[in-house]
Amino acid sequence: MKKFLWVFFLAVWFVFWGCATTDDLKRTRHDVDQRINALKEETARLQKGLDDGRKVEESLRKNQADTGADLTELREQVKKLQGTTEELRRDLDNLKAERREKDAKMKDIGLRIGFIENFIGVGKKSEQGENAARKEEKKGNSHRAAKNGNNGKSNGYSLAYQDFKSAKYEDARRGFQKYLEQNPNTDLSDNAQFWIGETYYLENNYEKAILEYEKVIKNFPDGDRVPHALLKQGLSFLKLGDEDSGKLLLQQVVKDFPNTGQARIAKAKLKALKE
Repeated sequence: MKKFLWVFFLAVWFVFWGCATTDDLKRTRHDVDQRINALKEETARLQKGLDDGRKVEESLRKNQADTGADLTELREQVKKLQGTTEELRRDLDNLKAERREKDAKMKDIGLRIGFIENFIGVGKKSEQGENAARKEEKKGNSHRAAKNGNNGKSNGYSLAYQDFKSAKYEDARRGFQKYLEQNPNTDLSDNAQFWIGETYYLENNYEKAILEYEKVIKNFPDGDRVPHALLKQGLSFLKLGDEDSGKLLLQQVVKDFPNTGQARIAKAKLKALKE
Protein backbone atom coordinates (compact mmCIF):
# COMPACT_ATOMS: atom_id res chain seq x y z
CA MET A 1 0.00 0.00 0.00
CA LYS A 2 2.80 2.36 0.89
CA LYS A 3 4.52 1.57 -2.34
CA PHE A 4 1.39 2.39 -4.25
CA LEU A 5 1.06 5.76 -2.53
CA TRP A 6 4.65 6.60 -3.24
CA VAL A 7 4.14 5.84 -6.87
CA PHE A 8 0.92 7.89 -6.85
CA PHE A 9 2.60 10.93 -5.33
CA LEU A 10 5.51 10.61 -7.64
CA ALA A 11 3.13 10.60 -10.63
CA VAL A 12 1.23 13.60 -9.32
CA TRP A 13 4.53 15.47 -8.84
CA PHE A 14 5.57 14.78 -12.41
CA VAL A 15 2.22 15.87 -13.70
CA PHE A 16 2.30 19.05 -11.62
CA TRP A 17 5.79 20.03 -12.62
CA GLY A 18 5.10 19.03 -16.22
CA CYS A 19 2.08 21.33 -16.30
CA ALA A 20 4.05 24.14 -14.68
CA THR A 21 6.81 23.80 -17.21
CA THR A 22 4.37 23.91 -20.12
CA ASP A 23 2.71 27.08 -18.83
CA ASP A 24 6.09 28.69 -18.32
CA LEU A 25 7.07 27.76 -21.83
CA LYS A 26 3.84 29.19 -23.15
CA ARG A 27 4.36 32.38 -21.23
CA THR A 28 7.95 32.56 -22.30
CA ARG A 29 7.01 31.96 -25.93
CA HIS A 30 4.32 34.63 -25.69
CA ASP A 31 6.83 37.09 -24.31
CA VAL A 32 9.30 36.13 -26.97
CA ASP A 33 6.62 36.53 -29.63
CA GLN A 34 5.74 39.94 -28.26
CA ARG A 35 9.36 40.97 -28.25
CA ILE A 36 9.82 39.59 -31.75
CA ASN A 37 6.75 41.53 -32.92
CA ALA A 38 8.02 44.65 -31.17
CA LEU A 39 11.38 44.14 -32.82
CA LYS A 40 9.66 43.67 -36.17
CA GLU A 41 7.64 46.81 -35.66
CA GLU A 42 10.76 48.73 -34.57
CA THR A 43 12.65 47.29 -37.53
CA ALA A 44 9.82 48.27 -39.88
CA ARG A 45 9.74 51.74 -38.32
CA LEU A 46 13.49 52.06 -38.67
CA GLN A 47 13.34 50.76 -42.22
CA LYS A 48 10.61 53.28 -43.06
CA GLY A 49 12.69 56.02 -41.49
CA LEU A 50 15.67 54.83 -43.48
CA ASP A 51 13.63 54.78 -46.69
CA ASP A 52 12.30 58.24 -45.93
CA GLY A 53 15.84 59.39 -45.25
CA ARG A 54 16.97 57.96 -48.56
CA LYS A 55 14.11 59.73 -50.32
CA VAL A 56 15.06 62.98 -48.61
CA GLU A 57 18.69 62.41 -49.53
CA GLU A 58 17.75 61.68 -53.14
CA SER A 59 15.54 64.75 -53.18
CA LEU A 60 18.37 66.85 -51.77
CA ARG A 61 20.79 65.43 -54.30
CA LYS A 62 18.32 66.13 -57.09
CA ASN A 63 17.77 69.66 -55.81
CA GLN A 64 21.50 70.10 -55.51
CA ALA A 65 21.96 68.85 -59.06
CA ASP A 66 19.19 71.15 -60.30
CA THR A 67 20.70 74.04 -58.38
CA GLY A 68 24.09 73.25 -59.87
CA ALA A 69 22.56 73.15 -63.35
CA ASP A 70 20.78 76.43 -62.71
CA LEU A 71 24.00 78.00 -61.48
CA THR A 72 25.82 76.72 -64.55
CA GLU A 73 23.12 78.16 -66.79
CA LEU A 74 23.23 81.45 -64.90
CA ARG A 75 27.00 81.56 -65.29
CA GLU A 76 26.62 80.99 -69.03
CA GLN A 77 24.00 83.72 -69.25
CA VAL A 78 26.25 86.09 -67.30
CA LYS A 79 29.09 85.30 -69.69
CA LYS A 80 26.83 85.98 -72.66
CA LEU A 81 25.65 89.23 -71.12
CA GLN A 82 29.22 90.23 -70.43
CA GLY A 83 30.11 89.42 -74.01
CA THR A 84 27.13 91.42 -75.28
CA THR A 85 28.09 94.32 -73.02
CA GLU A 86 31.64 94.26 -74.32
CA GLU A 87 30.38 94.12 -77.89
CA LEU A 88 28.04 97.05 -77.28
CA ARG A 89 30.86 98.98 -75.65
CA ARG A 90 33.07 98.33 -78.67
CA ASP A 91 30.27 99.40 -81.01
CA LEU A 92 29.76 102.56 -78.96
CA ASP A 93 33.47 103.29 -79.04
CA ASN A 94 33.49 102.74 -82.80
CA LEU A 95 30.51 105.07 -83.23
CA LYS A 96 32.22 107.71 -81.10
CA ALA A 97 35.39 107.30 -83.13
CA GLU A 98 33.42 107.61 -86.39
CA ARG A 99 31.67 110.70 -85.05
CA ARG A 100 34.98 112.25 -84.06
CA GLU A 101 36.39 111.38 -87.47
CA LYS A 102 33.41 112.95 -89.23
CA ASP A 103 33.60 116.04 -87.04
CA ALA A 104 37.29 116.30 -87.81
CA LYS A 105 36.57 115.96 -91.53
CA MET A 106 33.86 118.61 -91.38
CA LYS A 107 36.26 120.87 -89.55
CA ASP A 108 38.85 120.09 -92.18
CA ILE A 109 36.38 121.04 -94.91
CA GLY A 110 35.78 124.35 -93.15
CA LEU A 111 39.52 124.92 -93.00
CA ARG A 112 39.84 124.06 -96.68
CA ILE A 113 37.09 126.52 -97.55
CA GLY A 114 38.80 129.17 -95.46
CA PHE A 115 42.09 128.39 -97.15
CA ILE A 116 40.47 128.71 -100.57
CA GLU A 117 38.94 132.03 -99.53
CA ASN A 118 42.30 133.37 -98.42
CA PHE A 119 44.11 131.87 -101.39
CA ILE A 120 41.92 133.41 -104.07
CA GLY A 121 41.33 136.64 -102.14
CA VAL A 122 37.58 136.55 -101.66
CA GLY A 123 37.49 136.43 -97.85
CA LYS A 124 35.18 138.41 -95.65
CA LYS A 125 37.45 141.45 -95.58
CA SER A 126 37.53 141.73 -99.34
CA GLU A 127 33.78 141.19 -99.49
CA GLN A 128 33.24 143.99 -96.98
CA GLY A 129 35.47 146.24 -99.07
CA GLU A 130 33.51 145.42 -102.20
CA ASN A 131 30.21 146.03 -100.44
CA ALA A 132 31.47 149.39 -99.16
CA ALA A 133 32.51 150.36 -102.67
CA ARG A 134 29.08 149.48 -104.01
CA LYS A 135 27.08 151.50 -101.50
CA GLU A 136 26.94 154.49 -103.77
CA GLU A 137 25.69 152.37 -106.66
CA LYS A 138 23.01 150.84 -104.43
CA LYS A 139 21.86 154.30 -103.41
CA GLY A 140 21.44 155.26 -107.03
CA ASN A 141 19.52 152.08 -107.79
CA SER A 142 17.32 152.11 -104.66
CA HIS A 143 15.07 154.87 -105.98
CA ARG A 144 14.54 153.04 -109.26
CA ALA A 145 13.95 149.69 -107.48
CA ALA A 146 11.37 151.25 -105.19
CA LYS A 147 9.70 152.83 -108.16
CA ASN A 148 9.54 149.57 -110.10
CA GLY A 149 8.47 147.54 -107.03
CA ASN A 150 8.58 143.74 -107.11
CA ASN A 151 8.43 143.69 -110.88
CA GLY A 152 11.72 145.58 -111.01
CA LYS A 153 13.27 143.01 -108.69
CA SER A 154 12.01 140.12 -110.74
CA ASN A 155 13.13 141.77 -113.97
CA GLY A 156 16.70 142.09 -112.68
CA TYR A 157 16.72 138.44 -111.68
CA SER A 158 15.15 137.36 -114.98
CA LEU A 159 17.73 139.22 -117.04
CA ALA A 160 20.58 137.60 -115.12
CA TYR A 161 18.97 134.19 -115.52
CA GLN A 162 18.63 134.72 -119.27
CA ASP A 163 22.35 135.46 -119.44
CA PHE A 164 22.99 132.29 -117.44
CA LYS A 165 20.94 130.14 -119.83
CA SER A 166 22.79 131.75 -122.75
CA ALA A 167 26.12 130.70 -121.17
CA LYS A 168 27.08 134.34 -120.59
CA TYR A 169 28.40 133.45 -117.19
CA GLU A 170 30.27 136.66 -116.39
CA ASP A 171 27.24 138.77 -117.29
CA ALA A 172 25.01 136.42 -115.32
CA ARG A 173 27.27 136.73 -112.26
CA ARG A 174 27.19 140.50 -112.39
CA GLY A 175 23.42 140.45 -112.78
CA PHE A 176 22.87 138.07 -109.84
CA GLN A 177 25.35 139.92 -107.64
CA LYS A 178 23.63 143.19 -108.40
CA TYR A 179 20.29 141.62 -107.61
CA LEU A 180 21.61 140.38 -104.24
CA GLU A 181 23.02 143.78 -103.38
CA GLN A 182 19.65 145.38 -103.98
CA ASN A 183 17.55 142.48 -102.69
CA PRO A 184 19.48 140.52 -100.04
CA ASN A 185 16.46 138.82 -98.53
CA THR A 186 13.74 137.91 -101.02
CA ASP A 187 12.32 134.62 -102.18
CA LEU A 188 14.77 134.70 -105.09
CA SER A 189 17.89 135.72 -103.15
CA ASP A 190 19.04 132.17 -102.34
CA ASN A 191 18.44 131.22 -105.99
CA ALA A 192 20.55 134.13 -107.19
CA GLN A 193 23.40 133.12 -104.86
CA PHE A 194 23.16 129.51 -106.02
CA TRP A 195 23.32 130.50 -109.70
CA ILE A 196 26.48 132.49 -109.01
CA GLY A 197 28.04 129.28 -107.74
CA GLU A 198 26.79 127.48 -110.82
CA THR A 199 28.48 129.97 -113.15
CA TYR A 200 31.84 129.15 -111.57
CA TYR A 201 31.09 125.42 -111.60
CA LEU A 202 30.31 125.49 -115.31
CA GLU A 203 33.54 127.37 -115.92
CA ASN A 204 35.39 124.58 -114.05
CA ASN A 205 36.43 127.05 -111.35
CA TYR A 206 35.51 124.65 -108.58
CA GLU A 207 37.27 126.50 -105.73
CA LYS A 208 35.19 129.64 -106.26
CA ALA A 209 32.09 127.52 -106.85
CA ILE A 210 32.56 125.90 -103.43
CA LEU A 211 32.76 129.31 -101.79
CA GLU A 212 29.62 130.61 -103.50
CA TYR A 213 27.69 127.46 -102.60
CA GLU A 214 28.85 127.95 -99.00
CA LYS A 215 27.19 131.38 -99.00
CA VAL A 216 23.89 129.69 -99.90
CA ILE A 217 24.24 127.37 -96.91
CA LYS A 218 25.30 130.06 -94.43
CA ASN A 219 23.22 133.02 -95.58
CA PHE A 220 20.02 131.13 -96.44
CA PRO A 221 19.96 128.09 -94.11
CA ASP A 222 16.16 127.80 -94.32
CA GLY A 223 16.01 128.15 -98.10
CA ASP A 224 15.20 125.30 -100.45
CA ARG A 225 18.54 125.67 -102.24
CA VAL A 226 20.61 124.27 -99.36
CA PRO A 227 20.50 120.62 -100.55
CA HIS A 228 21.43 121.78 -104.06
CA ALA A 229 24.38 123.75 -102.71
CA LEU A 230 25.61 120.84 -100.54
CA LEU A 231 25.37 118.44 -103.45
CA LYS A 232 27.29 120.76 -105.79
CA GLN A 233 29.92 121.39 -103.11
CA GLY A 234 30.44 117.63 -102.83
CA LEU A 235 30.72 117.28 -106.60
CA SER A 236 33.14 120.21 -106.72
CA PHE A 237 35.43 118.60 -104.17
CA LEU A 238 35.33 115.39 -106.21
CA LYS A 239 36.29 117.39 -109.29
CA LEU A 240 39.26 118.76 -107.36
CA GLY A 241 40.34 115.21 -106.43
CA ASP A 242 39.36 115.51 -102.75
CA GLU A 243 37.30 112.34 -102.54
CA ASP A 244 37.05 112.26 -98.73
CA SER A 245 35.51 115.74 -98.49
CA GLY A 246 33.27 115.09 -101.48
CA LYS A 247 31.92 111.83 -100.06
CA LEU A 248 31.32 113.38 -96.66
CA LEU A 249 29.21 116.18 -98.17
CA LEU A 250 27.26 113.73 -100.33
CA GLN A 251 26.55 111.64 -97.23
CA GLN A 252 25.31 114.77 -95.46
CA VAL A 253 22.87 115.41 -98.31
CA VAL A 254 21.52 111.86 -98.01
CA LYS A 255 21.22 112.15 -94.22
CA ASP A 256 19.76 115.66 -93.92
CA PHE A 257 17.57 115.67 -97.05
CA PRO A 258 16.63 112.00 -97.57
CA ASN A 259 13.51 112.49 -99.71
CA THR A 260 14.90 114.85 -102.30
CA GLY A 261 16.20 114.49 -105.80
CA GLN A 262 19.56 115.71 -104.57
CA ALA A 263 19.71 112.81 -102.11
CA ARG A 264 19.04 110.34 -104.93
CA ILE A 265 21.82 111.89 -107.01
CA ALA A 266 24.16 111.79 -104.01
CA LYS A 267 23.37 108.11 -103.38
CA ALA A 268 24.03 107.24 -107.02
CA LYS A 269 27.34 109.11 -106.93
CA LEU A 270 28.41 107.44 -103.69
CA LYS A 271 27.55 104.04 -105.14
CA ALA A 272 29.57 104.81 -108.25
CA LEU A 273 32.56 105.77 -106.11
CA LYS A 274 32.50 102.39 -104.40
CA GLU A 275 32.57 100.45 -107.67
